[in-house]
This record gives sequence, structure tokens and C-alpha cells, in this order.
Amino acid sequence: MPIKTSIKRASGWLYLNSPKGRSQLRGAGVILMLHRVLAEDSSAALPHRNELCVGPQAFERLLRWLQRHFDCVHLMDLLKTHEQPRNGGRPKVALTFDDGWRDNALNAFPLLQQYQVPASIFLSTDYIGSRQRFWWESLGETLWGTHGEISRRALIEQLRKIGRPLPAAYFMNEQAHARSRALGKYLQSLKTLSPIALHHLTDACPAESLPQALDWNQVRHLENSGLISFGPHGASHALLPGLDDQRLEEELSRSHYALQQGCKQPLPVYCYPNGDHDARVRERLAAHCYPFALSTRPGICQGHDDPLALPRISVSQRTASRPTLLAWRISRGGRP
Repeated sequence: MPIKTSIKRASGWLYLNSPKGRSQLRGAGVILMLHRVLAEDSSAALPHRNELCVGPQAFERLLRWLQRHFDCVHLMDLLKTHEQPRNGGRPKVALTFDDGWRDNALNAFPLLQQYQVPASIFLSTDYIGSRQRFWWESLGETLWGTHGEISRRALIEQLRKIGRPLPAAYFMNEQAHARSRALGKYLQSLKTLSPIALHHLTDACPAESLPQALDWNQVRHLENSGLISFGPHGASHALLPGLDDQRLEEELSRSHYALQQGCKQPLPVYCYPNGDHDARVRERLAAHCYPFALSTRPGICQGHDDPLALPRISVSQRTASRPTLLAWRISRGGRP
């Protein structure tokens, strides 16, 4: 294990077990941000998947660790006391999942049910119950070669034609982890493309055998368990600050309406796609009567936080499989 990683893990352990760390966490709340739980840990460990994915063994280890150190609560139980001091007792943690991936039901929910840990899933509502695909998954897996060499080369050529050639590091590395790391950085760079361009690229990828997102029957089944709540993560997953006033209003209204129709009690919490927001977006969100919204800014929830820009701590395969690394991230999020 690298020395730097060992130091971070030791620092995380000390933070959780020191009087100062315990006192700080009792006065705050921790919201964890996850996306996917894959069927295998080896798949989740590849760098281009690592930040968005965890495997079932790592996820189970995370749940056991959280129950040792925190009270695992529903998100609203944590947010209702957001501006009230929390003195005494164990610190609170709430789990959130972004996007509404199908594997949240297939792989995450059985473990959440086994350990009786509640979670909130934020849905990109246009995808639910449809064959519409998440572009980063379709492009990433096609470029990784999951769908065969012919499809991979065709997409590489299409990307070259629109002025987005893959970096040399992607082609030059024979080691899977190095090539995967180069692919992950490249996929991040594609976020600057227009939604239309990303849609065309996604259409050029082979179709998936199953929908990537949950369907409404799965949503209702999970909600009926009493463990899972649902909130909006946009309708089309468009980045909200880049939308004009009309499209922003349509995006907010469409996701709100879909959840009102599909869920019994949707959360009064908005989760910004990609974490992106600005003053205009927050103003429109407040006009839609959302008292809370989640960002991707790393940090723990404290009384002085803007309730429409609440921080979260991201969870990856790496930190789920080594929870003391997650403790280190939490400790950094608690810094003034």
C-alpha cells in the first residue's frame, strides 16, 4: 500500500476516534453520495468506473462500517435538524444515490434491506421507465470495448470527426488500469459537449440488453419498503446553469410532475445534476418550494450551510472498500 494512502487511512481512523473529531461530527451531519452498485467488485475497481461505482462486497463493507460509527438515518431526519445543534449521541449519516440506475434495485437494495439502512435515490426522471440511455455509460463502455471492437472503432472515428479525438495515453497503455484511467479523464472532458452532441454520440453506441435506469414499478416497490425515498435529479440530467429561463423552468417542472405522479411521497429535496448550480438556479428552485438541495461540494452539513447548496461526501469503490479513507475525506470536509 502506498505510504500516502496509509497516512490518509491512519488520519481518518484518528479523526473518528479522537474527542475533537467525535465532537465535530455530533454537531453536524454527513450526507454520502453514491451512484451505482455493480454486480462485481473487479468491474467497479477500474479507474473509469471507480468514482461512480462500487461493488457489492465493498458496499457491504461500507454499510457494516457505517453502522459501527454512525446512526444511519433517512435523509429528511438529518435535514430537519440541519439548523439545530446536535449535542450528544452518535453522528448521523444519510446515503444518497444519484441518477436512478437499475442496479440500485438489483444490487444495492438487497444489502440496504439486509442491514436496514435507509437511502434516498435521486431520479433523472426522463430516463425512468424508458430506453433512454445515460451517455457516460454508453460511451464509456463502448470505448472500453464492452460491445466489441467494431463498435469501439466506429465511435472513436465519430469522436475524431467532431474534434474530440481520444488521447494518446488511451492507445499507448497496455495495462488495463492505466488505459482505464486515461478513459476516465477523457469522459470527464466530454461534459463540455452540448446535450444534442452527446445524444447523437449515445445513439451511435450499441443498444443495451436491459434499460439502464429503474422503471416506475421498481420505484414503487422500493418506496413501499419504507427504506427508500425518491427525489428529483433533473428530468434530462441537463446542467441547469447552462439552460435559458424557459428550459430551466421546463426541466424543474417536468421532474417535479413525474415524481408527483410516480411516488407516494417524493422528497422536498432537489439534487443538482453534476452538482452545478448558481444564484439563478437556486432562486428558481426556491420558487418551486424546495427547501433543500444537494450539491457535489465536498463537506459535512453544518448549521451555517446554505440549505439550497448542501455538501456531500462522495463514495467510490476505493473508499467503500477502505472506509478509513472515507473517514479521511469526512475529516477534510469538516475543516473550517
